[in-house]
Amino acid sequence: MDSNGINEDSSRQVRVRFVTKLRPPFKVPTTSIAVPANLSRMGLSEIVNLLLKNSNTEFQTTPFDFLIDGELIRMPLEQFLLAKGISAEKIIEIEYINAVAPQKQRDPSLHDDWVSTVDGTNPRFVLTGCYDNLARIWKDGSICTHVLQGHNGAVTSVNIINHKATSSTSSNDICIATGSKDKTLRLWMFDAVESGNNPVRIGAFKILKGHTSSVQSISAKPSGDMVCSGSWDCSIKLWKVASEGDGDSVSVKKRRLVDDVDEPQLEEDATAELVGHTQCVSSVVWPESQTIYSASWDHSIRTWDVQTGKATWNMVCGKALNCLDVGGEGSALLVAGGSDPVLRVWDPRKPGSTAPIFQFSSHSSWISTCKWHPRSIFHLLSASYDGNVMLWDLRTAWPLAKIDMHKDKVLCADWWKDDSIASGGADSKLFISSGISIS
Repeated sequence: MDSNGINEDSSRQVRVRFVTKLRPPFKVPTTSIAVPANLSRMGLSEIVNLLLKNSNTEFQTTPFDFLIDGELIRMPLEQFLLAKGISAEKIIEIEYINAVAPQKQRDPSLHDDWVSTVDGTNPRFVLTGCYDNLARIWKDGSICTHVLQGHNGAVTSVNIINHKATSSTSSNDICIATGSKDKTLRLWMFDAVESGNNPVRIGAFKILKGHTSSVQSISAKPSGDMVCSGSWDCSIKLWKVASEGDGDSVSVKKRRLVDDVDEPQLEEDATAELVGHTQCVSSVVWPESQTIYSASWDHSIRTWDVQTGKATWNMVCGKALNCLDVGGEGSALLVAGGSDPVLRVWDPRKPGSTAPIFQFSSHSSWISTCKWHPRSIFHLLSASYDGNVMLWDLRTAWPLAKIDMHKDKVLCADWWKDDSIASGGADSKLFISSGISIS
């Protein structure tokens, strides 16, 4: 075979049995075979593809990854076995899974300034915020159908709210919260189906005022009736999405879809404030009704009890933090990145320890974004000022894939539709990388 995988000159061999949880046509016979001991992932993938083609001549070549005892192989097979203390004299069971890497890159969607924030939680569209003071809706990730106009400063955070449809709304009515350097949050409602040749300009139906500095991060309560915000004023504030006297939400929505977006909006103050951070609150996450997580430039990650407004957990990690997310096993692991190239994962369920349980060190500059995959306990992404987005699996310290489409700092990234990544940056572009197979 060629130099891409199997080396015919290899004399040492290992007997292996390939197994998989993938469904046909991805299953190979489970009988053991001898393979060269110096094979790495590429060579193993070549063998599995040959076995699959032998049983189905129409099988299309597919890249695979390989695990032994639940750990991904990222070195020659013999070296891996030696490092893990596994005897090469017995039959080695190797599980193969689909390799996690984008198969397709779309042409970028251009913005007028830096793309500072992105939300991919709705499969029908991607939401972006930009330094030109606007937020935008990109249908199918490529066609701008709505422009959210009204902020007087750069839009620094966007969040699609899990808005419950009522008798006066439909499932197509989408509620969005945005935060800005103008110190305000704004709430918007739009019809996800409504679109034309030109983007529809929308005005906010409510302005949330109270921060004394730039709003850096927004997260909605799972029920969708409240949002929280972190700011450069060191505080976290809680806000109601709707309140008594707002009026019929459909009429609010329709009133905001007219050309005149400058008519007066409702204004509302925060309902609560969480105080304790001493520098910019760079990231907030609200994954459970009574629990908010926050990360700050004061080097700390905190857990807050919403009912009491008190911090129940405070961990100092030694670095100014830019981003935070909650997920992984039990939806309980914390991942954060900031003012160094290292992505760190903690398990707050382990008492008395502030040491990360995982560290990933392949970036070369500050980390701007980190996100758990919404359906996998193993997979997550990170974005960095080094211009790269990286995909990670907790079962190996090496990145599964590197997306290097951006030509400047990557400021934001999010999963979209489970198999795609939307990313934006200082090159004023939104990129969609798709075809990512998460087993």
